[in-house]
Amino acid sequence: MKNKGLAILALTAALAAGSSMAAYAAGWASEDGSWVYYDSDGYRVTYEWRRGNDNLWRYLDGSGRMAVSSWVDEYYYVDENGIMVSGKWMELDTSPNGRTDGIYWYYFNDSGKAMMDGWKKISGKWYYFDEEGMMQTGWVDDNMYFAGSDGAALVGWHKLEPPEDENDYEWEPYGDYDGKCWYYFNSSGKKYVPDEEDDGDYGEKRIDGTYYCFDEYGAMQTGWVNLEDNDDGTLEGYRFYGSDGKAVTGWYSAEPPEELAGYADDVDWFYFSRDGKPKVGPVKGEATVSDFDRINGKTYLFDELGSPVYGLIKVYSNSSMEEYTAYFFDVNDRTPLKGKEDIEEGDGNVTEYYFTSSGKGYTGVENSKLYYMGKLQKAEDGTKYQAITIPGGKTYLVNTSGKIKKNASGTKDADGTEYTTNSTGEITAVNDMAVGAGEVIGREAEEPIWWD
Repeated sequence: MKNKGLAILALTAALAAGSSMAAYAAGWASEDGSWVYYDSDGYRVTYEWRRGNDNLWRYLDGSGRMAVSSWVDEYYYVDENGIMVSGKWMELDTSPNGRTDGIYWYYFNDSGKAMMDGWKKISGKWYYFDEEGMMQTGWVDDNMYFAGSDGAALVGWHKLEPPEDENDYEWEPYGDYDGKCWYYFNSSGKKYVPDEEDDGDYGEKRIDGTYYCFDEYGAMQTGWVNLEDNDDGTLEGYRFYGSDGKAVTGWYSAEPPEELAGYADDVDWFYFSRDGKPKVGPVKGEATVSDFDRINGKTYLFDELGSPVYGLIKVYSNSSMEEYTAYFFDVNDRTPLKGKEDIEEGDGNVTEYYFTSSGKGYTGVENSKLYYMGKLQKAEDGTKYQAITIPGGKTYLVNTSGKIKKNASGTKDADGTEYTTNSTGEITAVNDMAVGAGEVIGREAEEPIWWD
């Protein structure tokens, strides 16, 4: 009670100090336990603001009495001493419109006006107020911002329940999903959402040097995302984001996108560049050597689904796609084999192959054996020898083990046909009749049987 008495004495001094006003004299006066203010004509002032000798504003209500602990003019509030609140927060149980359904925080600026219907930066943080001045929490301003329990707009990364009108997601995030999504808010508190001009329903943003993906509502994405809304059946335009939302880079093993068909395995390897783009190549069988990718000193070829190919693959030597040869990409490390190898062809049979130092299937004679597109050419069983022509090239006499017959004179095959060859194994005469340049005899060399 002592403190209350002191407050009343201070208020009295603030209102009347410096004058010995009598009742009805111009200025402040105490009547029936309330303060009133008389104008120079001796009338009570109503519905107006007046200052005390402390230079603080007070309000006279409709009866001319100083208002206390109440809203004034819908924008201002006077405290229990009748002083207009300014430059501070107030927790009140009534709104400017007389609502009494809860306790809310309000902020009054330096002129005493309550912040309403918008944002206010206070002590370096942003706060959002509704049309009645109530500080808001949760999703605000068209769900573009989120105010924490203290009312301050969140900045940076936060995991939150989606707004009520956005929480029915059809996608299943990669990893555990507990009904909450990650959002990113910039320094002003605004969440990131893709620009309207971005392709598809998703957008990518680089944050602290790492790429992340967000949907049209700003929810961070995980797993496979068709970022460019590609519908041509290839992996072009896709990205993969880990359970932490970061775009995967380098080699990564994962289940392929569900909406793409054609993968041989339930889990495959993919390679993502530094910006998260997967390596994607042409349809298998339509690749050229220019489609090869060099990664960490090794050569790979990717197909249209982003898989590093393996097996016996046709590869063209240039963009004209007229000349081609075979490469065998190892089933395990997906790099081209080199040198002599026994290879299982597409029909399941194992055949000897020879590949150059670059992995290219060799055409010509190597170690006295004839190869075409890397495949060993042999005479058919029971023929002893057979004339085999390299398309567009030379004709050689080859035995059933693939060896060429050099410097032959009068060598006969199983049918009695007699061949003459030179020092390189090329046939120069058949049955003592000279073979002209480019003349095709015997059978053409066999192509590899490609893997599907």
